[in-house]
Amino acid sequence: MKLKGKVAIVTGGARDLGRAISVKLASEGAKVVINYYDNPEDAEETLKIIKEKGGDGIVVQGDMTNAGDVKKLFDAGVAAFGDKIHVLANVVGGLVGRKQITEQDEAWYHFLMDVNMKSCWLCTREVVPYMTEGGSIINFSSLAARDGGGPGASIYATAKGAVMTFTRSMAKELGPKGIRVNALAPGTIATSFHDRFNTPENRERMKGMYPLRREGDAGDIADLVLFFAADDSDYITGTNVDINGGLYFS
Repeated sequence: MKLKGKVAIVTGGARDLGRAISVKLASEGAKVVINYYDNPEDAEETLKIIKEKGGDGIVVQGDMTNAGDVKKLFDAGVAAFGDKIHVLANVVGGLVGRKQITEQDEAWYHFLMDVNMKSCWLCTREVVPYMTEGGSIINFSSLAARDGGGPGASIYATAKGAVMTFTRSMAKELGPKGIRVNALAPGTIATSFHDRFNTPENRERMKGMYPLRREGDAGDIADLVLFFAADDSDYITGTNVDINGGLYFS
């Protein structure tokens, strides 16, 4: 097992991409701390799947834009599994909604920046004292950070662009400690995110534009997170990896 004896924290780990990542890391031996915000049933179901497969983990509620809740999450992980955290997957984030520039207000700006960027910053700041050489932080950016996003997604795209730059900064800062920091930039992945913010017609149209002629799925993302979590990637840091079926090349 690639992660035997290691502890992983997955923010937003209860459903969709987060669930797939939590289950994948646990299947490779990691003890997984599954964070959720307002969906306890999803979190418990994810933990049930992990335990049915012989894995171990806990669930912890918390708002990852709130420093107190972030501390509570890491405290719970340390109390359950010891004072070393080897993997952090900053999955929390999302588009939330679409608004043109004239419809946006300051509250909207701060909300999207907080959920996508501040959460990443807070969790990274909190994990560093618990990480030693060989640790891995995996952030989540987006194709939107590369191409500016679709209509009404300007602040989301901007926040995800900030995640890309933060990833590079942390790779340089934490590299001397032996901690790797990388990010994924997914395109269209078949999750409830696109069920909510896209249309079936547009998704079918987009498939025809992908060289691979399909959407990605949560398993594609989880496999790449595992690669970055494990020692397979021990000489890779500061990268923002596109995973979009060939739609966009950076």
